[in-house]
Amino acid sequence: MHLTRFYILRTVKPLPTRIAILALAAAASLHAADSWVACWTAAAHGPYPTGNAVAQPDLRDILPAAGANDQTFRLIVKPDLWGKRIRLRFTNVFGDRPITIDGAYAGMHAGAGRIGPHTNRPVLFDRGKPAATVEPGKFVYSDPVTLDYLPPIAAPDARKLAVSFHIAGASGPLTWHAKALTTSYLTGPRAGSHGGEEASDAFPFTTTSWYLLDEVEVMAPAGTKVVAAFGDSITDGTNSTINGDDRWPDFLSQRLHASAGTRVVVVNTGIGGNRIVGPETYDKTKPFSGGPSALDRLDRDVLSIPGLDTVVWLEGINDIGAGASVEAVEEGFRKGVARLHERHIRVVGATITSALSSAGASGTPEADAKRKAINQFIRTAGVFDGVADFDAASIDTATGALRPAFQPTSSIGGPGDRLHPNRAGYQAMAGSIDLKLLPGTR
Repeated sequence: MHLTRFYILRTVKPLPTRIAILALAAAASLHAADSWVACWTAAAHGPYPTGNAVAQPDLRDILPAAGANDQTFRLIVKPDLWGKRIRLRFTNVFGDRPITIDGAYAGMHAGAGRIGPHTNRPVLFDRGKPAATVEPGKFVYSDPVTLDYLPPIAAPDARKLAVSFHIAGASGPLTWHAKALTTSYLTGPRAGSHGGEEASDAFPFTTTSWYLLDEVEVMAPAGTKVVAAFGDSITDGTNSTINGDDRWPDFLSQRLHASAGTRVVVVNTGIGGNRIVGPETYDKTKPFSGGPSALDRLDRDVLSIPGLDTVVWLEGINDIGAGASVEAVEEGFRKGVARLHERHIRVVGATITSALSSAGASGTPEADAKRKAINQFIRTAGVFDGVADFDAASIDTATGALRPAFQPTSSIGGPGDRLHPNRAGYQAMAGSIDLKLLPGTR
């Protein structure tokens, strides 16, 4: 309806003045009902370089542990919904000093470090200012950015968004998301501001992580709903393909857009190494690589998402590997679901996929017995609004491990780790979800 009315107003013959005024008023009323919804997220888990990056180049001389210094980042992200108006959120939640961002731009990614011709638009802050200072523990939103070459709203496709920004001076510890599985681009230290350039000459260095940017929002029609994938490295996408966008939330997005069009958005709030109930407290001066516990970060990473309707929660294998009891994991689920239900958010519980025979404590028969007990709780306790049986979709019933076809890693080759599925496994997991549990189809 939104697109239809837009194109009618653009294409019909001129109307008499009074009728034209009424038509414009109706259009204004329609747009007044629009609202910001998240179309891309990256859950921040700690200060760089602590974390679980995949295929990260050696950045010790380019981006030292002390942080950036007069440096420009060009981060490549894939919004799950496109629109003419977007805004960006930058976070300094794990920093220890104010960080000043300037020279920010948003444009269409054209491959490697390049921007599509004539698509780069300046990003301003606080009603027109060219820079923003983000205090430690805080975040800032940009002003709305008009991508005037796009329709008002459009389903995702192969296009990606390039967000460029300059960090003025020395940043100190950088809040980041390690496991982007996406190539982004950096200038060298003390290289100055280059975000407005379409060419990639000033960006010779690459990273497979995202820094400071943790959310992109789009102005979407009223009723647009967001599904958040919440969990650990299996949600974050370990062993999926670099730049392939084939994590299980990516495959779920494809299914939902095929059935519900632009009425629903999927965002990923997974963190590699994350646990439900540990660590008990998170200290950014002594960071845990998996970030704050799911319960600790629930408000910031999930409940803050604009437009949130449903959470698909897959987690628990790292708790098991760390020695948590079945009862502790179940109680963590109960507490998290209760907090989400207080905000009228539906929660789909995903059963934990097998790690049997993987390296480490999560691969033992004793750990697998805990996993099966927790899965029985997820399936039968009535805590969740629905169940996504990822275990049934991925297990080899003859061995109790992941199916052989789902084990080889599709990122770097080799036998896989018997814990993280590959592309085929993630596709099977997403394909097992009953779409009637999710918005846009129920």
